[in-house]
Amino acid sequence: MVSGPLSRVEQPGPSPTRGPRERPPRPSPQARARRRRRRLLARLGLLVAVAAALGAAVALISSHRNSHATATAPRIARIVIPEGSTRLQIARIAAHDGLTGSYLDASRSSPHLSPAAFGAPAGTPNLEGFLFPATYEIYVGDAAARLVEDQLVAFSEKVGRAENARARALHLTPYQLLIIASLIEREAKVPGDRPKIAAVILNRLRAGMPIGVDASIYYALELARGEPVLTGELSQAELEIDSPYNTRTHKGLPPTPISNPGLASLYAAAHPAHVPYLYYVAGADGCGEHVFSVSAAQFEADAAAYRAAVAANGGHPPVCRRR
Repeated sequence: MVSGPLSRVEQPGPSPTRGPRERPPRPSPQARARRRRRRLLARLGLLVAVAAALGAAVALISSHRNSHATATAPRIARIVIPEGSTRLQIARIAAHDGLTGSYLDASRSSPHLSPAAFGAPAGTPNLEGFLFPATYEIYVGDAAARLVEDQLVAFSEKVGRAENARARALHLTPYQLLIIASLIEREAKVPGDRPKIAAVILNRLRAGMPIGVDASIYYALELARGEPVLTGELSQAELEIDSPYNTRTHKGLPPTPISNPGLASLYAAAHPAHVPYLYYVAGADGCGEHVFSVSAAQFEADAAAYRAAVAANGGHPPVCRRR
């Protein structure tokens, strides 16, 4: 082993002495309070911002829902069916008020009411007379059959045993009583005439005379033309129309009701006045009342007075001048 001078290895010397660590000065209580307030305000601001964002989102969703509901909510139509309306007239009302489908088809027959149960003959063509006049609330766009159903339900609720009993007492079927009520509804212009018109119809039926109700001729014309015929003087040709509804040329009642009567006319048909009248004609004063008579001679005089009033008014029905 070769020897030589020893290598000097430098040993680490002692670490330099360190002094104490310097710390930043401690903030005052006032500074700490201000810092806490700033942190608290920042948090509150964040909470307010979040709440506002949530509120705006809820309002937007609610507004969308409301607008959607408003846009899609079904509208309700108040369908007013006046007393004495015919099927054809009601069909036009139903279409005008937004119902769908054919009212005329829907009112031919229904499982909700059978005319045969009221003594109607086999082959009765439709439900005329049973379509109760009132105001109905139905969704726009519903089928016209819904209106028919509601009318039949209303008829069944309002017309029943009492009327059937009165029909039997008068030696009529309930269906015949309904036909008479429909004639009264289209003829009477003032309430007091209803029971007297009922008496004239029954008196003429018992006497074997044609009942001669011109309202049934208007109905015959409506069926022939397919449109309502309500006003105007009947021409001679119209008075002679070949129809089973022409009660001047055919004895007995027309084959079906000629309108859909209300309760007042149904009551009058069931409770006719106890009078011997066989004739009536519209009063010459044009105020709605009819003039009733027992003899043909008096009737002719009353009818002549009415015709003179029509001529004086240019061929139109006279206008009432009462105050």
